[in-house]
Amino acid sequence: MFTGIIEATGVVKKVETDRSNRIFTIESPISGELKIDQSVSHNGVCLTVTSCNALAHTVTAVDETLQRSNLAAWEAGDHINLERCMALGARLDGHLVQGHVDQTARVAEISDQMGSWRITFSFDQMPDQVLVQKGSICVNGVSLTVVDPGPDHFSVALIPYTWEHTNFRFLKIGEAVNIEFDIIGKYVAALIHRQRH
Repeated sequence: MFTGIIEATGVVKKVETDRSNRIFTIESPISGELKIDQSVSHNGVCLTVTSCNALAHTVTAVDETLQRSNLAAWEAGDHINLERCMALGARLDGHLVQGHVDQTARVAEISDQMGSWRITFSFDQMPDQVLVQKGSICVNGVSLTVVDPGPDHFSVALIPYTWEHTNFRFLKIGEAVNIEFDIIGKYVAALIHRQRH
């Protein structure tokens, strides 16, 4: 379980293919503090550390993860948002994030608001996915507040700190990002769907 508060950004140093899997080596400020078998959010995807040293760590993404997220497009040099799993008893500064990406969305617009940034994302509408004004959404592992939600789009507003300390500053129009809808909203939507059927 994660909070959506990014600890550091890492850089993809190497991408390898093993049958249907992809193996990523990530260099980051927190790699030296990680342990083998530890769960770490990479752009919102929960991945298990398989090796690590003082400078970098390695994770493996299976085909299911590659199909559902933007990891299949990762290349050497890409910047990745990182967060270690939350500690029991710690403050929950963002919202409850599972690290189980629901789908990808595309960057539709990036607007400089003279002191903040507004980014609009478009996505394929799915049943049981609920967005509400001022609700929570996780984008590339970052806990954000929904602005102007629609059936296939939403916007977020970024403060300068978030812009400067995540990989959002590298986003381009049309680029895919990972999104995880709020777990509470998903449960409510699923219950309503069952009652109707």
